[in-house]
Amino acid sequence: MIPRYQRVLFWTLVGGILIMALFLLRGWEQAHKRLNALNASPAIAAPTNTTTEDITLDLANDLDGSITATHQQLALPQDPTVRARALLEHLIAVYALPDSTHPLPAGPDGSPAIDDVFLLNLPIPNPVVATLPNAHAESATPVEAGAGQLAVINLRHTFVDAHPSGVLTENLTLQSIIGTLYANFPHLTQVRFLVDGQPRDTLSGHADLRHTYPATDTASKPTPPEAPKPEAPKSEAQP
Repeated sequence: MIPRYQRVLFWTLVGGILIMALFLLRGWEQAHKRLNALNASPAIAAPTNTTTEDITLDLANDLDGSITATHQQLALPQDPTVRARALLEHLIAVYALPDSTHPLPAGPDGSPAIDDVFLLNLPIPNPVVATLPNAHAESATPVEAGAGQLAVINLRHTFVDAHPSGVLTENLTLQSIIGTLYANFPHLTQVRFLVDGQPRDTLSGHADLRHTYPATDTASKPTPPEAPKPEAPKSEAQP
């Protein structure tokens, strides 16, 4: 005769198996419903198409105050405004590398330095700042009319607040940004800077952000000092 405790143990195991089977069946049903709902949902839009191409970065060097045009391969989107922002984000990322010749701190928590870039055809009848989000019209200054395009670069305050202070380093940052955009956007003629959609006096206490900069080739190298010319021998006095 089977002992009582063995019968209790047997039926306990059978009950546990049945409960586990019910849980598995319930989980399978829920997974099946989620899969059906996913298949019935609208397709997610494909990301913006990018193609790898040659780009030019005007890289600054704090050691000699130069800006050198450097060619790289980079995948950029085709939309002009998104393209300009991605290009400048790549430029700032290069400066955050350990071996950078123009060291700039990376944004906190990986936040980007560039909030947005606006490319506007000139001439512009109204102040451009008034058309930007969070901008006050009374603080805007008019943009001079002319042919070409105006690039409005909206910097994040986290990048500006952390930027090293100094006449040279601030001016090199602005010249590097302007030269990089000019090299890759041939119709660009003017560049303006904002911080969080608002005009700001300086980048970090020195470089002026209040006026519109001309878009030009800013690549330059310092002129090496010339060796002193040997002095001509003095003629001896005749007796």
